[in-house]
Amino acid sequence: MAQDSIAVVDLDRCQPDRCNYECSNYCPPNRTGKECIVTREAAHDEGEPFEGEPDQIQISEEICLGETCGICVEKCPFDAIEIINLPQELEEDATHRYGENSFALYGLPIPEKGKVTGLLGPNGIGKSTAVKVLSGEITPNLGDFEDPPSWDEVIDQFRGTELQDYLQGVRDGDIEVARKPQYVDQIPEQFGGETRQLLESADERGVVDEIAERLSITPVLDQDIDSLSGGELQRVALAATLVQDADFYFVDELTPYLDIGQRVAAARLVRELAEEQNRAVLVVEHDLAVLDLLADSIHVAYGRPSAYGVVTDPKSTKKGINEYLRGYLDNENMRIRPEAIEFEQHAPRPVSEADTLVDYPDMSKSYGEGEFSLDVEGGSINRNEVLGVVGPNGIGKSTFAKLLAGGLEPDEGDVDLGLDIAYKPQYVEADQPMRVDAFLSSITDEFGTSYWNTEIAQPLQLERIMEQNLPDLSGGERQRVAIAATLSKDADLYLLDEPSAHLDVEQRVLATRAIRRYAENHEATVMVIDHDIYMIDLLADRLMVFDGEPAEYGHASPPQEMRSGMNEFLANLDVTFRRDENLGRPRINKPGSQKDEQQKREGEYYYTQ
Repeated sequence: MAQDSIAVVDLDRCQPDRCNYECSNYCPPNRTGKECIVTREAAHDEGEPFEGEPDQIQISEEICLGETCGICVEKCPFDAIEIINLPQELEEDATHRYGENSFALYGLPIPEKGKVTGLLGPNGIGKSTAVKVLSGEITPNLGDFEDPPSWDEVIDQFRGTELQDYLQGVRDGDIEVARKPQYVDQIPEQFGGETRQLLESADERGVVDEIAERLSITPVLDQDIDSLSGGELQRVALAATLVQDADFYFVDELTPYLDIGQRVAAARLVRELAEEQNRAVLVVEHDLAVLDLLADSIHVAYGRPSAYGVVTDPKSTKKGINEYLRGYLDNENMRIRPEAIEFEQHAPRPVSEADTLVDYPDMSKSYGEGEFSLDVEGGSINRNEVLGVVGPNGIGKSTFAKLLAGGLEPDEGDVDLGLDIAYKPQYVEADQPMRVDAFLSSITDEFGTSYWNTEIAQPLQLERIMEQNLPDLSGGERQRVAIAATLSKDADLYLLDEPSAHLDVEQRVLATRAIRRYAENHEATVMVIDHDIYMIDLLADRLMVFDGEPAEYGHASPPQEMRSGMNEFLANLDVTFRRDENLGRPRINKPGSQKDEQQKREGEYYYTQ
């Protein structure tokens, strides 16, 4: 194979017990007597360890003819093989490769003291691998997984670059690293006890109480970790990272489960740590508005998910985000996506032309004396509309959804709406020991039809995970399966609670389009609870705003027109939004900036006309 090509075998999809080895039987080099595609057992000497099962296949990249052949890719019945031509501009060797026919990472982001560096790219592109290399969890093998180089050889590879001193510090143990994990819902499995115990055990700067107050988690310090919500866990995980006395901080996804106000507060805290304490911070994030507010520079990661990833040199934040969205990197002269991600705001359907699906009454719900309580003003949900629901965390949005879905009984008010409701909860569990395709086919008879594939499977990018088991899915994959499962049901009302969580930028756009198109094509009524302003902006015809005192009491106003609803919501948070002048993407105005002050004076917290 040419040096600019790699072969990737997805071992989760390779199923030799269900095929006739079509890949090897039709492989041109194999047919001439060469051993290009063989079993993993045959590719290794007896007793030599290898990844995967003995009967699964391995491809010799030295013998393979490359992407110009591609016969094995076409013949594999399980879509387990990829033969990929790497970009011609990619001249350097891999920074790290996990093994034969496995993922390869090229390049690394550069942490800089006193700065916040952003890392932006799709899921499965190597961002977490880069973080593991920089944090010392992985010693980069420079692509040589059979005879890994020494640390001296690795550092010599980066000699003369800004990474040389950093990697020397990692090698010598002179760099202290603090890292916030991506999936915070796993924290209760690893730590049992009260929140304060966790934070104080990590506190090396004596700032637990200060950071807890800034992140609004003081009320949960004496609660058990396993009793916390997703938003509380996210802020506790960030606090446990920031209280450490480290040289470099890695924050893997700052925003999932956080409302806009909490996202801004967390971003401000991270920026202060970098600027005032002269620490280096690397943030992996998919919320572009927050990344724009937070980062001093951006590295763009591109490539083929689960196959290879490339990390660019640093760019200015605005330039990096805009190039990523356009799908073309100027300095690299590289197209990374066939088409740009568009941020065109849809026209909400007029309320005057809408028919009412259901009227819901005034209702209230209390979790007990001294506990959280919710009051809901009665209102109407229209047929064939997408109703956005916004408000701070802990304000009762999910409680309202559960009241409508019948998962909770109100203390006052009759919520027997007489509707069939399909409900996707906020926290997606996937512990059933069954495959994705079996799970989805158990929900709808439409599974596998051209219509279902076009309307649901393709927009949600489900094709490559259909044969995986539910417990093995990543957070983003679970989210997409849960959205598909909800939309596949025959219902009068579809309730989606935080569908954007753990989805990257492209996946959020595709999920948004799938939800919107489903609502329009089926004349369906959809209620979406989310903190991603772009998703709500692109989806919603009307808005329902929750306010109150988080974790104490909440109040829900009746649905209203989008502009008035967003102005009310953002004014409560003291946050203003604008659109990027080039791409129209949402951007948070920097607090106290001229634009921020102007919009507040005009009472236009939402995009100005």
